[in-house]
Amino acid sequence: MMAAAAVGPRRGRLGREARASLAAFLLGASVAALPVVLGSSPALLAAPGLRGRLALALHVAGVNAALLLLYPRPLYKIAVRACFLGFAFGCGLLLSTVRSAWRHFGWYMCSLSLFHYSEYLVTAINNPRSLSLDSFLLNHSFEYNLAALSSWVEFTLEKILFPELKQITWLSTVGLLMVIFGDCLRKAAMLTAGSNFNHIVQNEKSDTHTLVTSGVYGWFRHPSYVGWFYWSIGTQVLLCNPICVVGYALASWRFFRERIEEEEITLIHFFGEEYLEYKRKVPSGLPFIKGVKVEL
Repeated sequence: MMAAAAVGPRRGRLGREARASLAAFLLGASVAALPVVLGSSPALLAAPGLRGRLALALHVAGVNAALLLLYPRPLYKIAVRACFLGFAFGCGLLLSTVRSAWRHFGWYMCSLSLFHYSEYLVTAINNPRSLSLDSFLLNHSFEYNLAALSSWVEFTLEKILFPELKQITWLSTVGLLMVIFGDCLRKAAMLTAGSNFNHIVQNEKSDTHTLVTSGVYGWFRHPSYVGWFYWSIGTQVLLCNPICVVGYALASWRFFRERIEEEEITLIHFFGEEYLEYKRKVPSGLPFIKGVKVEL
């Protein structure tokens, strides 16, 4: 991800992929309106009995059928992923109404689904040339998926064994604020970098590459990584997952240290002294990570 090497932002209108994804996301999120339709409690997912479960199943089936009718196969692949994330967001909203530990898990579901969907949407607006199904980051890596699964397992086990640990509202609120800050910083970095922001590190310099040092890039050399770092840790603070808080912090720190060193070698190759001067003035933004060492 060449976050520092970028041309000025090129704002485009929403293309058909972005429009389809947005419509599908909102359609999936409409699950949050089911309690109104059914005239039942907003705590639909936590309610006993089959009525709520059946309503959810029918909603999923109906929405999927609508997507199949509305979109040809290439757009359907986009829409079904966006709809899934919208459905997770809507379910998160429903869980957020429950007065139990599941309320905080609902916050987490909203945060996770919105993060992944907004990665796609901002890429569609900012850099449609690089847009693909991978822009949702749903298949980011095996390690990423394993980390997510581990956090769900820890939350569930600790909810059973230590239920009071999962109801520390002030701590979950701190985590939610970290999540909001991290995601907003990352999206600001993507928008500031403009049409050259890419989820994949670029190894070849194009004629349009320039070094962006304004906006959030004046604060940190790698604001998108800083945002993702604090977002990921914040999700675990939100869930009150002590083991995963430590695990996420260590794993994320190691990943971004290696990624930043790799990226900065390329940036120095692209921009030479211009980047070295920028590197001397602006910190990486991540604790104890100074980037690649340059022998003078």
